[in-house]
Amino acid sequence: MIKKVLIGLVLLAVVYVVFDKYVMTAYTLQGQSVSVPDVEKMSYDKAVELLKSEGLAGKKSYNVRYIRDIDSNTVIAQRPSAGSEVKPGRTIYLILNKREKPKFSVPDFYGRALEEVRQTLGRFDIEVKDIQQQTVYDPSEDGRVLSQSVSPGTVIYSGSSVSLVVGKAKIVEKVRKIPVPDVLGMSLKQAREIIVENGLNTGNVSYEYSTLLVPYTVINQKPAVNALVEPGKVVDLTVVIDEE
Repeated sequence: MIKKVLIGLVLLAVVYVVFDKYVMTAYTLQGQSVSVPDVEKMSYDKAVELLKSEGLAGKKSYNVRYIRDIDSNTVIAQRPSAGSEVKPGRTIYLILNKREKPKFSVPDFYGRALEEVRQTLGRFDIEVKDIQQQTVYDPSEDGRVLSQSVSPGTVIYSGSSVSLVVGKAKIVEKVRKIPVPDVLGMSLKQAREIIVENGLNTGNVSYEYSTLLVPYTVINQKPAVNALVEPGKVVDLTVVIDEE
């Protein structure tokens, strides 16, 4: 009989301990909440310690995109955010920067527009460090990449830089051309006057002997008759003379 009483007392004590430790604790926690502390910009270890002291747990996760100049052990964000009311024991996700810088295989940018290249590199956090201009005479090359400092196919990391040479079209001023007048058969003096009147200049005069052609007349001119030349162009003449 005494043995049965003792067993009953032991069982009662066990039930009381379980009820007090688990059931009553759960009942007590119902309706309670904890304000999430601000752990951003802390190291991961310090953030976990602070959360633990507040009755919360911390779990490591990583940001989708690599952020330059931020240590991979620093908390850059937290979910839920600071100030949120949560139940005790809630897990707080601590977001860290990616450990490794993203890699990028440099494409061939030749012939591509500068702004297009900027956007492509910007998506991988790669800077266009230096842009040099090179004169081009083909309008289609204006504003287009002619060369790059990093060869196509080279693998570089986020935060690197690339220099470019870009075409700059030279504006060529169109000069109105004029036809060379016909001075063949004229005297040297008359030919010179006509050439000057037409906006050209006379150049060298050479002489050629002939007994068949009219002496002291122009028998050849260079450039030829009606050739289109720029104003001020020199016209050379050949004048015939007879034998003395």
